[in-house]
Amino acid sequence: MDAKQSSLASQPWGAPLSKTAKRLLLLGSGELGREVTLEAMRLGIEVIAADAYDRAPAMQFAHRRQVINMLDGAALAQLVEAEQPDLIVPEVEALATDRLVALEQAGWCVIPTARATRLTMDREGIRRLAAEELGLPTSPYRFASTEADYVQAVEAIGLPCVVKPVMSSSGKGQSTVRDRSDVAAAWRYAYEAGRGQDPRVIVEGFVEFETEITLLTVRSRSGTRFCPPVGHIQVSGDYRESWQPCALHPETLTQCQQMAHKITEALGGWGLFGVELFIAGPPDRPQTVYFSEVSPRPHDTGMVTMVSQNMSEFELHVRAIAGLPIGEIELIRPGASAVILAETATETPQFTGMAEALTVPTSKLRLFGKPRAYQNRRMGVALALGETVEQARDRARRCAEQVTVVG
Repeated sequence: MDAKQSSLASQPWGAPLSKTAKRLLLLGSGELGREVTLEAMRLGIEVIAADAYDRAPAMQFAHRRQVINMLDGAALAQLVEAEQPDLIVPEVEALATDRLVALEQAGWCVIPTARATRLTMDREGIRRLAAEELGLPTSPYRFASTEADYVQAVEAIGLPCVVKPVMSSSGKGQSTVRDRSDVAAAWRYAYEAGRGQDPRVIVEGFVEFETEITLLTVRSRSGTRFCPPVGHIQVSGDYRESWQPCALHPETLTQCQQMAHKITEALGGWGLFGVELFIAGPPDRPQTVYFSEVSPRPHDTGMVTMVSQNMSEFELHVRAIAGLPIGEIELIRPGASAVILAETATETPQFTGMAEALTVPTSKLRLFGKPRAYQNRRMGVALALGETVEQARDRARRCAEQVTVVG
């Protein structure tokens, strides 16, 4: 894999839409894929954006768009054969990962690797790799395929506990069980939201943590590099705010980087990884770090880097997967992001309040252009800088609060 990407960078790149163009097939065309598309296009790479629905955010910029069921392995293979991409870049979890493995074995370049994509789509696979093979500290956990096994898992883990589908995205199906009266409802919510022919759930012990961070980790020809840690707040497993840098004790930061290096090295390949960690204890002394999850792609909490760093997570990802050097990753100023959510479902989303939002000092808006909305769907993000993290967070929140999604 690394050799293929290094070879890609050493070859001449033709203009997009020419016979010698370098082609990137994006599997998933949401807001993160849109930014990857723009960064790839800045480097003269031809982009084909695929997703399960038309007019997805990245499709509005890409050279071509394709609407397919990406859980259909045959359709996915046909798309690859038709487009002949140099790079296959998964940007969502709902993929036929077994077919990606077969495509990689046939010589196609899957980012960062097909194995990494398969393992991280499956919470069971990545948790067993992290805890049982690599020995990373995690919360206690059990897996269950039936309601009876699930009840036994809850009894073994104890309350409170967190219940999630083994396969899902954006917090779907996740809940915290604090009382026995919530046990049955949490099972139904997780099981119904899970993907796959035989949905399974994971029951995790509840970790009393000071904060959650994402350590954006870049594997490239330059070696492994880390962005300053990103703090974030999640609600029902989906992020609402993020900020950079997140204050950590120096020894804690070293521990986080060691854990991130270990898990990303095990997954392999080049690209940016979002390593999620729980941090327990105040930052004025060494803290306890627990591994949570890892995404082998840009992370939603990392959208803050569009204002806070000299290179966003999306530019870093594209440089790495194209076999290009990374250079120094620098924090410009403390920055923050706050999401803009739809309150109700609508087939014709519109936005109000942008002029008022942009009166907030240093603020920026990114409206994703999603063609439809549903309750709590992420439709945009507000970004802001500050002299301190606290000031940046306040500005990002105030900017986001001014924007309303109507239909």
